[in-house]
Amino acid sequence: MAKQDERFIKVLNEGSTWTTKREIWVDKTTGVNYLWIDSGYSGGLTPLLGADGKPVVTRIPAEEE
Repeated sequence: MAKQDERFIKVLNEGSTWTTKREIWVDKTTGVNYLWIDSGYSGGLTPLLGADGKPVVTRIPAEEE
């Protein structure tokens, strides 16, 4: 369970420290999902988009906020 003062929740963690790592983080305030990709000495963060081109939004249950 996330701490009360943390704004983001990690909902997916794929890969390892030796390969490309993929994570999905959800903003508890807006519900927007973000994709983080880390490979070697570089990485990138972007909003996760659905097929319609709009950001994927996840409703966060009150008990996880």
